[in-house]
Amino acid sequence: MFENHGPNIRDGLGALGAILGVNALGALPAVFIRGDTGWIDRPWFYPPGILFPIAWTLLFTLMGLSLFVVWQRGTDCRAVRIALGTFGVQFALNLAWTPVFFGLQRADLGLLVIVALWVAIVATIVTFSRVSRTAAALLVPYLGWVSFALVLNYAIFAAG
Repeated sequence: MFENHGPNIRDGLGALGAILGVNALGALPAVFIRGDTGWIDRPWFYPPGILFPIAWTLLFTLMGLSLFVVWQRGTDCRAVRIALGTFGVQFALNLAWTPVFFGLQRADLGLLVIVALWVAIVATIVTFSRVSRTAAALLVPYLGWVSFALVLNYAIFAAG
């Protein structure tokens, strides 16, 4: 008699799974690649080290929630499949940056990866907006942080 149109337990678990999955995968490079910064000539605006895990946990959480919102619209929809594909590309670039920058200690190659990542995030926001403006908006802080990281990566490259 009464239809439930609001969030339910299944949706909550799905969102939690997406959030935990993105956080777990996002953290993997840091687990396997030491974040040695001894080789970096730190610019004046280099943030305190504690900020990085806090920021990334928040950003991966927003990414997971955004991903869930898009996925929930149904993979039978072409716009959803395109959005999920762009998400996969940007996420792969995100995961690649840590091994390139820290593992190889290559600020130059890191800069190339992060520029490609920035473009891929913009593409992801555009494709997500075609499915859900809310999902797209959840990615804006991520674009902001990666914009800052790109400037930071450039400053480290230029100093080296």
